[in-house]
Amino acid sequence: MLDSDEPKKKTLYTITLSDTEMAALQRWCDKHLFLAYEVAYARFAFKGDDVNIVGYQSGKLVVQGKKTEDFVHYVLESEITKTPQMGYEQVLHPEWFEAHAGLDESGKGDLFGPLVSACVIADEDAVNLWLEKGLKESKRIGSDNIALGMDKMIRETEGVVAISFYLGMEKYNELYQRFHSNLNHLLAWMHARALEEALKKRSVPWGMLDQFTKQPLVQRYFKGPSDFDLRMQTKAEADPVVAAASIVARAEYIRQMRKLSKIFGEALLKGASAQVKEQGRAVVAKLGKEAFGQFAKLHFKTAYEVLGLPVPEKEK
Repeated sequence: MLDSDEPKKKTLYTITLSDTEMAALQRWCDKHLFLAYEVAYARFAFKGDDVNIVGYQSGKLVVQGKKTEDFVHYVLESEITKTPQMGYEQVLHPEWFEAHAGLDESGKGDLFGPLVSACVIADEDAVNLWLEKGLKESKRIGSDNIALGMDKMIRETEGVVAISFYLGMEKYNELYQRFHSNLNHLLAWMHARALEEALKKRSVPWGMLDQFTKQPLVQRYFKGPSDFDLRMQTKAEADPVVAAASIVARAEYIRQMRKLSKIFGEALLKGASAQVKEQGRAVVAKLGKEAFGQFAKLHFKTAYEVLGLPVPEKEK
């Protein structure tokens, strides 16, 4: 009989590999007669004994199945990367398990829907629970329902503070102008507000920000404790607390998009593609130009094109 306290085995694992490592893993799978199959945007995909391996053009590798841990330990780490990582998070990144805040955003590159800032405060117990439940992997899965489910799990974790902060579209468009048409400054102000609200609920000594500019803009707008240490780095979502903030922000963006979609009468698209532009024109045709700012970020080049206005030149 299995011990009920025995940790659950991982059935999903993601990692970024170099081109050399990707090629070596592809050769290994070929050599060991794994069954090749097609996956969109993938360099290769193989089915093995209770494990699937997909290597994407971006360099991301996804390992999934009952024998994920065995494959990672005995093949990926032993023969390809030569670096043990799975299960060594506390050794390699002890700071992840300290009580701290994480900050990230969602909606920045989308024509429709709000820009959302999120701050999560968590400690070792929460991070261990989230790693067991695959939080870091779930962030990379393109499913709204998974993001909403993970958001619920994060918010219900004992001792965790989760704050999401966004502006209604008309207010967003107004404030964008007041911030001298500088999106980074507006986002920094929003991050500072979310962080201040979170720290009112639970005090921690430091936080990690997913860096979006080299300048310390959030620090300039922050009006919280003077001794709070706000750090920032690119790809900070490797930190589970920042990954949690990313999921919280994305979940709030999804909820707000669903409300706007209901008003419009069909599901609004994410991004700023040609299809999004066509949908923008449909919004204008149905509700009028005056209503477009209730759905869209008006400073986007796509918004000017939808409204038939000349696109202003960017300031040098």
